[in-house]
Amino acid sequence: MKKIFFNFLMFAALLTPVLLTSCGEDDNNGTNPVEDNKLSGSIKDTRTLDANVEYLLTGPLLVEEGGILNIPAGTTIKAQQGFSNYILVLQGGKINARGTATAPVKMIADKEGVGQGYWGGLIINGRAPLASPSEVGSTEVNSAYVYGGTNAADNSGELSYVILGNTGARSSADVEHNGITLNGVGSGTKINDLYIYDGADDAVEFFGGSVNVSNLLAVNSDDDMFDFTQGYKGTLKNAYGIWEAGYTSGESDPRGIEADGNLDGNYATHPNQSDFRVENMTVDLRLAASSFDAADKSKRMQDVIKIRRGAKATVVNALVKGTGTVEDLVDLTDSKGGADVGTTISLTNALTNAPQRQTNPVVAVGVTIGGSNTGCPTNIFAWTGYQF
Repeated sequence: MKKIFFNFLMFAALLTPVLLTSCGEDDNNGTNPVEDNKLSGSIKDTRTLDANVEYLLTGPLLVEEGGILNIPAGTTIKAQQGFSNYILVLQGGKINARGTATAPVKMIADKEGVGQGYWGGLIINGRAPLASPSEVGSTEVNSAYVYGGTNAADNSGELSYVILGNTGARSSADVEHNGITLNGVGSGTKINDLYIYDGADDAVEFFGGSVNVSNLLAVNSDDDMFDFTQGYKGTLKNAYGIWEAGYTSGESDPRGIEADGNLDGNYATHPNQSDFRVENMTVDLRLAASSFDAADKSKRMQDVIKIRRGAKATVVNALVKGTGTVEDLVDLTDSKGGADVGTTISLTNALTNAPQRQTNPVVAVGVTIGGSNTGCPTNIFAWTGYQF
């Protein structure tokens, strides 16, 4: 995924009206800002949705600086098809999607069986540091909106027990959404218990920032399950990624973990390269075994773990299992630079088919393949209803 750096702030105004259920004052000259329960436009105050209403996302929904979007437990938001249908929390805005195990918040497609990339997904822009503390990044889907800064503890709200489905619409090969995109999100933001299914490009991508995420289930992500870049410094704990039987990827190099120290490997001199931790991860490949020729490439995983371009990773208690095929269990190489020498990885291989290669390192790092790692527990995802 490619983005642009700016060393100055850009300002933009969204001119579409707010169309949103509100517990605050109306914005449209005293008229009700609800139109057939449709959501789109700009939130500048505190808005609280109604769990008894099923909402339809019909365009970009922006939470601007000073705005707060509260989404109570049990609320369902269904999105129409299209790249421009997404939820974007700008710097200084907050989203509080507080689901529960018995009443999760759902952000899903307005039709069933539509597959990956149906609508945009959720994007959060914070003010936490990036690989370069003197620069800010530009949101890929709209370069007018920036992220990054100097506040590692920045707070963009809370996501708990949230389901995101059929996300990741794209306008081009280089401009695309993810299941959830975390841009410079700070550690004051609380994110736990997420279920992301049929997402493209990646299930989750961290662009810098320091937010910690726990209890993440990703099913049938088109590209990477868990992606880290641009100086991310935080912890992902309890991460379970699945490719179901019959799944094929539309990408050339899908991975379990993909990690870059800096954006696209073009900023090796930036002082704050990615330095993150992954605890208790399972990559579960339920595909039929494939060969290693080009014709079968869409039916196998490129790398279970790919660390490169100056990134430093600590991966503990990782497990890969299933009937699918992978090229590399661990790859630490890249034409733009390999993994940081401080990288450590502990991975147990329980695949029924041998990988093409165990490791592909070019730096002296602590990679251990073997042992009896248990990976991520499944009982913590009982609330999703997913059948393991």
